[in-house]
Amino acid sequence: MNVNISDELTLAVLRHAETIRSQKSLAEQLGYSVGKVNFVLKALIAKGWVKMENFSSSTHKRQYRYLLTREGIEARIALTEQFIERKKREYDELVAELEIAKGRRI
Repeated sequence: MNVNISDELTLAVLRHAETIRSQKSLAEQLGYSVGKVNFVLKALIAKGWVKMENFSSSTHKRQYRYLLTREGIEARIALTEQFIERKKREYDELVAELEIAKGRRI
């Protein structure tokens, strides 16, 4: 099974971008290191898929808000479609393997 973790992590970050309280909380939620989440967010910002803004009214000046751009929304849709197609193929393969295994038991 060839899984591109980078695409899955990118999709996960895009899915949660607008609800991120902190990179630490997102990293904990996704099961990755803060450094890895930070790296992905910086890459998404560089691609123009995510925009980062300060909360001007916040007393914590290190808090940021992450917004998906139009390109980010399009990328999230495309990555979601690819993910669903990959999972459908994996499901079909598992069903076929199960049928073969059932046939061997008889």
